[in-house]
Amino acid sequence: MLRVALPTGRMMKQAIPFLEAAGYAPAESLNETRKLTVPSQCGRVEYLLVKPVDAPLYIEQGVADAGISGKDVLMEVGADLLEPLDLGFSKCRMVVAGKPEIERKLDNLLSPVRVASKFPRVAQHYFRKQGVPCTVFKLSGSVEIGAVLGLSHYIVDIVETGTTLRENGLVVHEEIADCSARLAVNRAAWYAKLSEVRDLLVNLKTAVEGART
Repeated sequence: MLRVALPTGRMMKQAIPFLEAAGYAPAESLNETRKLTVPSQCGRVEYLLVKPVDAPLYIEQGVADAGISGKDVLMEVGADLLEPLDLGFSKCRMVVAGKPEIERKLDNLLSPVRVASKFPRVAQHYFRKQGVPCTVFKLSGSVEIGAVLGLSHYIVDIVETGTTLRENGLVVHEEIADCSARLAVNRAAWYAKLSEVRDLLVNLKTAVEGART
C-alpha cells in the first residue's frame, strides 16, 4: 500500500483533479480525516492530510512514501527527497524584492543587509551565495511591510502576478526560482516500493499532460 502525504488547504483542492484523472482517490473521500485509506484503480492508497510545511518532513522520514508539496516549501525545508515530477499547478516565483533605489544605497552600506522573509533558510543561502553579508529575520503575513517600513532592505517572498509588490512601491531585483507543485518521493521508497511509486509517477504525469492539452 502506498502512503501519500497531501498538504491541506488550497494545494489539496488543486491536487484532487489530478489524482482523480490519474485513477486515484475520488474527491468525496478526502475530507478533514487526517488519515484515510481508500481503494483506487491503482491499488489501495493511504492518504495523510498534513500541514503544507510538514509534508516534506513526513516524506523524508518515511512516514509517507510520496506526496505533493510546493517547490517553495521544499526549498525552505531542505528535505532530502527525490522530485521526479513538476505537477505545474500553484505556479509562482520566489523573488528578491525591495524599493527601486535600494541597489544604489547598498554600495554605501557598512553593515549586513537586512532581509525579511517567510523563507529565512532560502534567503540566507541566496545572499551568502552572492557574497553579500546579511541578517535575515522571519516575517509572516504581509512580508512587503518589512521593506515598506524600512525594517529590511530586501524581502524574499513568492509572487504570482507581482501586483502586491507594485501596490507597495516595490520591484523585483532578482528571481530565485520558479515554484509550483511537485511530486516528492522518499528515496528508500523509490526502490522498496518501485512498482507503486512508478505507477503513481506515470499516472500523474499522464494526468498533467492531459490537463495541458
